[in-house]
Amino acid sequence: MKINPLDAHDRYEHFTRKSFDISECCQDLINKRPFGDHPFYIFAHKRTLGMDERLKLFSAGTYLNFAEVPTHTIIWQPRLTKPKAQTNSMLFKAYPGTDLIKVVWMIPARELWSQYTRGKMTENKTVCESIEAFQNDRNKLERKEDDDMTDEQIDAVYKEISTSASRRT
Repeated sequence: MKINPLDAHDRYEHFTRKSFDISECCQDLINKRPFGDHPFYIFAHKRTLGMDERLKLFSAGTYLNFAEVPTHTIIWQPRLTKPKAQTNSMLFKAYPGTDLIKVVWMIPARELWSQYTRGKMTENKTVCESIEAFQNDRNKLERKEDDDMTDEQIDAVYKEISTSASRRT
């Protein structure tokens, strides 16, 4: 099979540009400061859109025909605790007030794993390491980070959020 280097480069550029969407979503959550100035996790995972949700998107006029409406979406969830590692998910740790975002894992759907292996155009060191850890040492991915808050600190943050929400109502 003969590969056109320009076509391969264009596909590579398209693939790498998608990472900007990830950083924009993370930055949007950081700017909202859901837990004040406390570091927090951003858990991104794929979810199937129900028919009612797809119809709502179509009715909004964003898509010209129903076939263009996506069948899945990515949920971006801020969390104070680290979730269990799972396929088709990403986990980042954000530090409000700084420009730091730590990538904890990026685990694609199992059927896509072979696309990220070493030596391929879409190879990604973080994805390769995440897949390897998911397969061989899931505890490594799920263990608490050194800078994680204690359970008591987390409870205090949630209590403060609850108290401030009840004051607004």
